[in-house]
Order: sequence, then C-alpha cells, then structure tokens
Amino acid sequence: MNTSAQSSIPNPRSSILLHTTDEDHHVALMAAVALGLTILEGAIPSPLPGVKPGLANIVTLIVLARYGWRTAVWVSLLRVFAGSLLFGNFLTPGFFLGLSGALFSLLVLAVARHLPSRWFGPVSHSIYAAFAHIAGQMAVVYFWLIPNAGIAYLIPIFASAALLFGAVNGLIAARFMDNAENNMFSRGERREGQNMNSQSS
Repeated sequence: MNTSAQSSIPNPRSSILLHTTDEDHHVALMAAVALGLTILEGAIPSPLPGVKPGLANIVTLIVLARYGWRTAVWVSLLRVFAGSLLFGNFLTPGFFLGLSGALFSLLVLAVARHLPSRWFGPVSHSIYAAFAHIAGQMAVVYFWLIPNAGIAYLIPIFASAALLFGAVNGLIAARFMDNAENNMFSRGERREGQNMNSQSS
C-alpha cells in the first residue's frame, strides 16, 4: 500500500512561461520609472491639495516621442493602477481623480502629437497635458465629490500651477530627448568610423 501523499496537481513542477517582447520590457521599465517619480512626488509637501509637479508626466512625454501613443497609454495607466495599489487608495476618490487626469491628458496628447512638430514639441505637449489633467480632476470633483460652483474660484490657482509645472516638465523631457538623440548620433559616428577603419586596414 502506497501511503505517500500525492499532489492533486498533475505536474507540480510545471511552470507558466510568458513570452515577452522588447516593447513589453520598455513598458515595464518606463512604468517603473514613472512609479518611482510618483513616490518621490508624494514626499514633496504641497501648498494645496491636488497641486503637484506631475513628475511622472516627464516619462509619459518621453515614451510618447520615442515609442508612440499606445505605449504611452500603457505606461501612464500602469503607473496609476500600480501607484494606487502601492499607496492603498485603489477605488478611492483619490484613485479616480488620478485616473481621470491621466485619461484626459492621454486624450489631449493623442491630438497634440499630430500638430506640426515645427511649432509644437514636448513643452507645448506637456502644458496641454497638464491643463487636461487639471480639467479631468475638476470634472470629477464637480460632478461627483463637491457639486458646488464655488470650486470655480480654484481654477486660476490650478491653471497657474498647470502652466508652471507643465512648462518645467516639458523642458526636462525635451532635454532628456535631446541628450538621447545626441548620444545615438555620436554612437553612430563612432560605429561608422570603426567600419571605415576596418575597411581601410
């Protein structure tokens, strides 16, 4: 008689293999960076609830320029959901405020990325996204949390913060993208020089 315990699982040592692509790795990495910036932002004292620098938007702008709008959506939404789970405010009013701001920003960026790049770039995109973020949050506050016309008095304050932080974040994103392009250009020149040297030798 065999008294040894048998597992109800056909093959206990079997594992599930997930086939990932390079894009999946980029999304995960950028979402982790955006989440880290969100955590850093949470440690910065705010003079008024809801007024934050929006540092994670820097990552969204860089992803939008390098990988496209679809990847930017993934990074932004992963950051919102992961951040809400990390801070313990999933499905709370704070979660829906952040989600509405992210969705409004993504919708505006979907339109802004088709504007002529000669006159519109990361700074203007960042400002548009910041205003859209504030508009989304104000809409949730008015139609759900505080249905009072008195919140209109806060619009100038939030609009000023959106203009300031949007411009600063856009400048930072543009600087990162310029440095990345310069590094890629210099690497290409070095590779071309090495090829020419190898051919001449």
